Amino acid sequence: MHLKKPKFWDYKEPSIYSYILWPISILIKIINSFKTKQKVKNYKIKTICVGNIYLGGTGKTSLVIKINEILTKKNIKSCFVKKYYKNQIDEQKLLKSRGNLFSSKKRVEALNQAVENNYQVAIFDDGLQDYSINYDVHLLCFNSLNWIGNGMTIPSGPLREDLKHLKKYNHIFLNGSSENLTNIKEQILNIHPKINIHEGKYVPTNLNEFELNNEYIAFSGIGNHKTFISMIKEFGVKVIKDIEFPDHYYYRTEDINKILEISKKLNCKIITTEKDYLRLDEKKIDEIKFVKSDLRIINENKLIEAILN
Repeated sequence: MHLKKPKFWDYKEPSIYSYILWPISILIKIINSFKTKQKVKNYKIKTICVGNIYLGGTGKTSLVIKINEILTKKNIKSCFVKKYYKNQIDEQKLLKSRGNLFSSKKRVEALNQAVENNYQVAIFDDGLQDYSINYDVHLLCFNSLNWIGNGMTIPSGPLREDLKHLKKYNHIFLNGSSENLTNIKEQILNIHPKINIHEGKYVPTNLNEFELNNEYIAFSGIGNHKTFISMIKEFGVKVIKDIEFPDHYYYRTEDINKILEISKKLNCKIITTEKDYLRLDEKKIDEIKFVKSDLRIINENKLIEAILN
């Protein structure tokens, strides 16, 4: 079952729904406070966890891919580690296409596989709330467009932890739009003055395959749909309609047929993300094109030095 995140999560201020759900949020916090496990520390391999406290698309997978790419260029043998989820096959396919992936129902088991294969660095796509592993480096991801939504924790808002928990971490990564970054940085530094703030921006890499004088209908089932639409518009794609599906949505034939019908009615082309394209299987793929994107890190050296040190 796929559910869209509630719109009130990303209001600038908490709504009446947030306050109604607030007692449940308190109960969840109390339950989570008892979730402490013995942490596994493996000195044979460096562990980097790219995670989030905002429930939704924050660009973790893109950052994981970029870090692996940079480390590979430095001749450092690195790999991806991801917990196996049946509904996240798209991300697993994407990671496999960019490097070596170790996946298991338990992250510790996947980590052990990486050790057995003599990897120097294991980059975890998600896992910040997995208390069984003592990561060497934590990289906390946020999408600058959504930031922290209404600032409340689940189910009153989109946060898995209170923002004050930033004190536990040493690195934060802001990706997406550069707008409003000054205010976001001020909020972060007020909580943790010594935290390292890193930045990045998405850039499409295959726009030469598209006719930019055409009009497009864009669809996606990712956590950061708004960021995808904002990116392609910024680089000249004329989007006349966009359709948002739940994150990791598995497309049915009727979904694709409906999109095809709309494109014919509006006399426009169809565009989506690479992640979504990987979930289409063989459903009318020829009539749907996808955008490849690259996460450009501002000051790569600063990020990599922080990770390796």
